[in-house]
Amino acid sequence: MTSLDRVQTPKTRQMPPNKTALVAALDIGTSKIACLIARLKPCPPSDALRGRTHAVELIGLSHIQSRGVKAGAVVDLNECEQAVRQAVALAERMAKVRVESVLLSVSAGRLQGDMVEASSELRGGGVTPADMSRVISAGMHHATPRGRTVLHVLPASYSLDGVKGVRDPSGMVARHFGIDMNVITTDATAAKNLMLVVERCHLNVEAMAAGPYASGLSVLTDDEADLGAAVVEMGAGTTTIATYSAGQCVHASGFAVGGQHVTMDLARGLGACIADAERIKTLYGTVLTGGSDSREVMSVPTAGDHDRDEPQIVSRATIANIVKPRVEEIFEMVRDRLADSPFAAEPRARVVLTGGASQLTGIPELASRILSREVRIGRPLGFARLPNEAKSASFAVPTGLLVYPQFAHLEHVEPRHTRQVMTGTNGYFGKVGRWLREGF
Repeated sequence: MTSLDRVQTPKTRQMPPNKTALVAALDIGTSKIACLIARLKPCPPSDALRGRTHAVELIGLSHIQSRGVKAGAVVDLNECEQAVRQAVALAERMAKVRVESVLLSVSAGRLQGDMVEASSELRGGGVTPADMSRVISAGMHHATPRGRTVLHVLPASYSLDGVKGVRDPSGMVARHFGIDMNVITTDATAAKNLMLVVERCHLNVEAMAAGPYASGLSVLTDDEADLGAAVVEMGAGTTTIATYSAGQCVHASGFAVGGQHVTMDLARGLGACIADAERIKTLYGTVLTGGSDSREVMSVPTAGDHDRDEPQIVSRATIANIVKPRVEEIFEMVRDRLADSPFAAEPRARVVLTGGASQLTGIPELASRILSREVRIGRPLGFARLPNEAKSASFAVPTGLLVYPQFAHLEHVEPRHTRQVMTGTNGYFGKVGRWLREGF
């Protein structure tokens, strides 16, 4: 029986550099589901974003309130399916196309990515692509525990007879061949249920990508990736991290605390209903205590349906005092994760915050103090004519998914997913549906 256990999730092929293609990105989050449809058109290389071979022209966009999802994982198949159908239909209507296949983000399932070393004796002298694939595959399987599935295998560098730092060993002669690679995994069950929701909407999953890795593709400049950076994707139900060094993603991690926890703290602290707490967080949420605006006041309806209940008057300082401890806790957890990653050895590397929860007032300053790093908010880079709502940090993941096919060639793909077909202008669609249904 096929399952996602200890194998790769679906992978897309590399974009042919001179072809135009339609791609659809689906980001199933805890608080919102976003669907973006774009036309990828070949473009001349740019100095600013060197890896991009195609310009992304957005033709359809939708974002609706998420249902049936908790901490990035599906907890109600029917609810989630209905929400995904609605989001995709809205984006299709705007784009005037029908989506057959989507690129899907994953933030659930305790994302983890670590550098893994694998090596082998060479029999025939020169390094062949088959040698490279065999060693990478063995290393990937060795690094993936039971119950986990592989989202990305990103080779970083190679070694020949102990000499490290080889960029491309193809054809070079050696007796001993080694490779360092970042293997990013997630819980197989979380990935499988996300795929199942999409399948139930009669869509193929063309590829799956870790949320913070997709964010990095959208918001990082080449210089940041080269000099070292950490992308911290602050979602509603999860906070996930991807760290970059020498232009490559070298580490990933995540935990199930996010912006929704701030909302719940406000609801409890103010005695307000969750919807009002979310509105207050969005409009007045801040981690800055003190200063003139802390004396600003607003009225908050009390939870419950008693018309007689007087709304309470709350100062902005009160809100900050509720919000700040939770946000500090999130950044302390981020600091611990970064301390265990290669990022710790790069003192000048900066932190780039993305996701809806990064938009609270005063977040970059608070993050900078706790992480002892330069911090900025990341917004999608290099997209022409994005509508205003998609220019924010909360759209880093879905916009990054639209860029992702251009970077597919950086990843190792297990042979099982090479049996794919070309359909029309829409690029490669794996026969994932059949494979997934066999697994149940």
